[in-house]
Amino acid sequence: MRNPTTTTLGYALFATRWLQAPLYFGLVAAQGVYVYKFFKELWTLILMCVSGHATETYVMLAVLKLVDVVMIANLLIMVIVGGYETFVSRIGLQGHRDQPEWLSHVNSNVLKVKLATAIVGISSVHLLQMFVDVHHTSRHALLWGTVIHMAFIASAAILAYMSGPMVAQADRGHADRPQAGHTRAGQGRAGQAEAGHTQAAHAPAAGPAQAGHPPAGSVQSGAAQVEQAAVRPAPALPRQSGPDADAEARIRAAGFPARKLLEEFDQRHPRDFDRETMARLGKAEFVTARRNVVLVGPPGTGKTHLAVALGVRACQAGHRVLFGTASEWAARLSDARAAGRLDAELTALDDHPLLIVDEIGYTPFDAATAGLFFRLVAHRYERASLIATSDRPLGRWDEVFGPSAPALTDRLAHHADLVRLDGDSYRTRRATSAWAD
Repeated sequence: MRNPTTTTLGYALFATRWLQAPLYFGLVAAQGVYVYKFFKELWTLILMCVSGHATETYVMLAVLKLVDVVMIANLLIMVIVGGYETFVSRIGLQGHRDQPEWLSHVNSNVLKVKLATAIVGISSVHLLQMFVDVHHTSRHALLWGTVIHMAFIASAAILAYMSGPMVAQADRGHADRPQAGHTRAGQGRAGQAEAGHTQAAHAPAAGPAQAGHPPAGSVQSGAAQVEQAAVRPAPALPRQSGPDADAEARIRAAGFPARKLLEEFDQRHPRDFDRETMARLGKAEFVTARRNVVLVGPPGTGKTHLAVALGVRACQAGHRVLFGTASEWAARLSDARAAGRLDAELTALDDHPLLIVDEIGYTPFDAATAGLFFRLVAHRYERASLIATSDRPLGRWDEVFGPSAPALTDRLAHHADLVRLDGDSYRTRRATSAWAD
């Protein structure tokens, strides 16, 4: 039970973050000052050039001043937008075509490194100005300008080095909570439980990806595979030295059948393909916005490729992802229900902002299994994201889920991007081409 006094105090302290809002509006006013300064310097440069009094050194110094003003203005934008988003409130730019790429995964560590890098750039411009005008700069100023610049470089390098262990520590903290990792080829990962949970909460949770695609009704077979996977100890993530290593660890833990990239997708193959929507989804903003993605099309048109590629992008953006076919998810949820821990399993999946359910429609499910899928979709509704791939449109999902289909598709499609792929099977086309050769 939570202490009401402590809870109220915590909310009150958290609300004080809004005291910072006027500070960011003040920085917006400072941005206006730099705009005025830029055009003033530019007008002076134009007048000097027109009048013929501008030497080459003067023009170079004037241009460096303009670059300096622009870089400081960029620094202000980074502080205003990134700082407000990180420390005050979400701005809600999801879906905006001009949203900065870094804003979707900004945090205090990333922001500090970016600010340090920007300061090094500004310092470099100042130092270059000194050396260009070296005849009017004292040796004392040159010496200390160089020392200060090297200090900025050293501090930026230290911040960049420290950000890696900080992110790794955050991921290890996530790993200590109940999670459902998995790999293919029969390898499973036991879920971890927090101290203080009941004995039921300590039941291991196996990953949905197991070798082969179990047919409908083979819950016992799927449960046996889950049990065999659960007895193996959870493999420890490799020590992560930086953001790239963190992303690779998330990609490995997601259980993708193979690593696919959006850049590798043959956009010329489908006859009907919304490239603009896929480019927008490739920014992984839909995960932050808790939106879903439904990929619909005949077999062999690239649905799984795109689903995995979006999952990889989400991992690179800092999100944890789980992949599995519909049959594998059915076995996983059925096993959790049989063990009496379905609610705990759904809660454990909350640690993964994105789940991918592949191959919906290839195997119809009985009423009980369809009800489990509805529980999964309803539990994540407006709380986390799902990517679903299917060979049939949502209006025909009653052929797969029966009476549960209308309620399931209603929640899945409410906040979703529907991507239709139309064309012949890529695999069949390649096989036909090989026979022709």
